[in-house]
Amino acid sequence: MPSFQTTPGTRDILPPDAARWRAFVEKFASVVSLAGFQHIVVPMFEDLGVFQRLGDATDVVTKEMYDFIDKGGRHVALRPEQTAGVCRSFAQHRPTAPWKVWYGGPNFRYERAQHGRYRQFDQVGVEALGSDDPLLDVEVIALAVDFFHDLGLRNVVLNINSLGDSGDRSRYVDALAQYFQSHIEKLSPESVATLQRNPLRVLDSKRENEQSVVSQAPSISGYLSDEAASHFAQVKQGLDALGITYVVNERLVRGLDYYCRTTFEFQSTALESAQTAVGGGGRYDGLVEDLGGPATPGIGFAIGLDRTLLACDAENVFAHPSTQADVFVIDTTGGMQALQLCQQFRNAGLSSERTYGARAMKAQMKAADKSGASFAVIIGTDELSQGVATVKSMVDGNQEEISLESVVRHVATQLGKVIS
Repeated sequence: MPSFQTTPGTRDILPPDAARWRAFVEKFASVVSLAGFQHIVVPMFEDLGVFQRLGDATDVVTKEMYDFIDKGGRHVALRPEQTAGVCRSFAQHRPTAPWKVWYGGPNFRYERAQHGRYRQFDQVGVEALGSDDPLLDVEVIALAVDFFHDLGLRNVVLNINSLGDSGDRSRYVDALAQYFQSHIEKLSPESVATLQRNPLRVLDSKRENEQSVVSQAPSISGYLSDEAASHFAQVKQGLDALGITYVVNERLVRGLDYYCRTTFEFQSTALESAQTAVGGGGRYDGLVEDLGGPATPGIGFAIGLDRTLLACDAENVFAHPSTQADVFVIDTTGGMQALQLCQQFRNAGLSSERTYGARAMKAQMKAADKSGASFAVIIGTDELSQGVATVKSMVDGNQEEISLESVVRHVATQLGKVIS
């Protein structure tokens, strides 16, 4: 028989890690819902054209897309990110603006798998559509800041920049192309190829021998229109007003072509790898229109689960949630009493566990110890004949007999929990 393994770039998320993932998403939902963001679930695959709006010069489109012809002859792609799907949804359904939504779930990119980077990867994020107010940019950034803070992360740096409007960006791209072309002998073959596709992406080069030429490249600030410069100034004023620390990084261009005006990225200084970005986003004021909708400004961000959890590990915060049971029921009378009592505890909102297969008392007690339960409820032949159960504290070993009718309420009281 063949022995199957996970496909390269994927992995199983096993307990207790899966519980930590769920807690991560639940915490994110609790933070962004306070600002009026509601949950949206978009399809995992869309018409290829939806994602081609990310930019024909981006690696996401040219190299990393999982696309195929389905059985109906449609050319579709697994989503490499979710902003485009949310904007397609807005264009299709035309909800009332401003439309504020959050999402979570897997995306797919065929890229080189490494620690903290997989071909199937999960993100959480928000999108706010229908307003070009720079203070909305501030609110969106502040949500990410609040979330990182709630996770317990302290070593996260916010980098911000402005890519200006479409005309500003075009002028800047032309200036970059001219500059890098004049220094092409100092660029690697990889950067030369990138230069032909998208001069902005050359600014992302991490190759040490190119840093001198990259550092002296023209800055975007010299090409911003008055309107874009004013917008960025108000964003910075809003961040200052909220006490949010940031670094203006004019080399920050982000990886997708739809960004304009405000762009931002969060980097963890606790991570030692070359890849320290844990999230980022920006404005994409023309994307909805490109997808067939009305001209609609928008801004959002995405946060990667894998790398953010690595940052949490590096800072020793946001530990795995407890998997310990409240009570472990031990039954040496055949198992029916354990079956019924466990259900009663669960109906009362208490977590309960038991063994199966009529195991001996010693084996059941060993399982109770291993479970980490606060209490063991023991029912033997003598207890059953008297209509009682022995309740044993697994912390101090104290035990007492309690009537079967009262045992659930008694344990709940000992745990400080109120049941109706």
